[in-house]
Parts: sequence; structure tokens; C-alpha cells
Amino acid sequence: MVYRAQLKVRFGDIDHAGIVYYPRFFHFFHVTFEEFFEEVVGISYDRLLNEDRIGFPAVTVSSEFLKPLTYGDVLEVAMEARQVGNTSVTFAYVVYLAGTPEVRARSEQTLVCVDMESFRPTSIPGRCRDAFESILAPVSETP
Repeated sequence: MVYRAQLKVRFGDIDHAGIVYYPRFFHFFHVTFEEFFEEVVGISYDRLLNEDRIGFPAVTVSSEFLKPLTYGDVLEVAMEARQVGNTSVTFAYVVYLAGTPEVRARSEQTLVCVDMESFRPTSIPGRCRDAFESILAPVSETP
């Protein structure tokens, strides 16, 4: 299964050239991650951080930006898990211009589950692991 979120490019997302400023893609990826928590894990990421005191900071990121997006474009972010370990998870993100097969950007990110009190790695909670495994795909597949 692939998790998908649709987002609209806003005025604050673009740079002087009129295209999405590349760091904004990381915001789009994280928004997709947060939406996944709401819709699939069944808990808001805010609650996970502030009440359960569990977080998932990125430790490794690899990205490529293929074609620009502009103000007003609607994009679709596809998200799959590539690997789920005891304390880490690797996600693959692919950004499409919504309604097309046109890939605009890709990213692979490894996140580590941490205890927010100590900021030390901790085991991925069961409900998170189950949700991550529900979107686990072989590396050879593209979301």
C-alpha cells in the first residue's frame, strides 16, 4: 500500500524564481508524514510528541529535484516505508504533479524513534510499527 497526500503550492512556498524553494519539499514530506499519523496510525503527531513523548527526527536524507513546481500547483506526495527496524524507519517519498504520472521530486529519509525526554533511541511503538509495515514496499518498487 502507498499512502498519498495532496497539497497545494502556496505563495510562501516559492522563491524569487517563481518555483518551489527546495527546502519546502522537506516541509511537504513532513506534512505527509503528519497526515499519515492522523489517518493511518490514528494519533496526531502532535499528541505523539507532547503526550506520548515519542518523536521521529530524520538522521539521513537523500533527495533529487527533477522538475519545478509553481504557485498554485497541486502536488501529490506518495509515501512508502522501505525498511522498518527496531528503532528506525526508512521512508521513500515521490512528489507528482497531481493527476499526472509526472515525477517532480524524490526523497528517501531514515528517521529514528526517540524518547523526547532523553532524545535517545527507543523501540518503535507497536501501533506505529503496524502502520509503517502497512505501507512497507520492496525497494525495487516506486511509490
